[in-house]
Amino acid sequence: MRVAVYSNHTDDSNRVTKRINQLLEQTDIIIDDVSPDVVLSVGGDGTLLSAFHHYRNQLSHVRFVGIHTGHLGFYTDWRDFEVDQLVDSLKQDNGQRVSYPLMDVDIKYTDGSQEHFVALNESTIKKIENTMVCDIYIKGQLFERFRGDGLCISTPTGSTGYNKSIGGAVIDPSLVGLQLSEIASINNRVFRTLGSPIIVGKDQYLDLELRTEDRLIVSCDQFQAHGLDEQRAIASVRYQISMNEIYFARYRHTNFWERVDEAFIGGSK
Repeated sequence: MRVAVYSNHTDDSNRVTKRINQLLEQTDIIIDDVSPDVVLSVGGDGTLLSAFHHYRNQLSHVRFVGIHTGHLGFYTDWRDFEVDQLVDSLKQDNGQRVSYPLMDVDIKYTDGSQEHFVALNESTIKKIENTMVCDIYIKGQLFERFRGDGLCISTPTGSTGYNKSIGGAVIDPSLVGLQLSEIASINNRVFRTLGSPIIVGKDQYLDLELRTEDRLIVSCDQFQAHGLDEQRAIASVRYQISMNEIYFARYRHTNFWERVDEAFIGGSK
């Protein structure tokens, strides 16, 4: 088996990474940062998201393991003091995994060019200044004309991130679909939107048709920003559940709702 160690390079993460490398050198496991079977993410959720995007072209055969060295991470099953147990689990690996859905993000520009991205958590679209205006289509049918600061489209696991902070619902990942939440929408006697988050199934897709040629920012997992080029405005963005999935090596599985409980409530037991 080939293993890569992806770290955020803080002092604590460097210490854990050093320990992992020492332990792996005593096994038959090969350290391979180029084409690994398992990626060990050392840091927090931000580090794991970065690792996901780094290996996004190898998702069909890569599994991820999160080790957190700071605040409790939503995607991280292992603590920094459990490295020895983790390496023991790697030595007994039999390919066990758990999958979560991903989201395809397809951007079309006014000059005819296109870009494709994949998001694990969410994508946001915002206007740099003033009000963003766009038509929202659900599977080709016009739903509403939105006016406001922006929109957030999230996956089920991503529903616990930025989506939750703007009033979106937390969705069980077994319910595969997309959630669209409004960011400071304008609702008065002239302009109206639903004003509530909407959830569409995995066979649906969302098209955002932009009504202005002002500069907009589209982010994917808060790591990528697009549409800042004044010469190439965003014309539309399509969101849909991806054919790809992310796989986590589950040597021990933490239930999704246990994660929600620990991350936001503090443990109800």
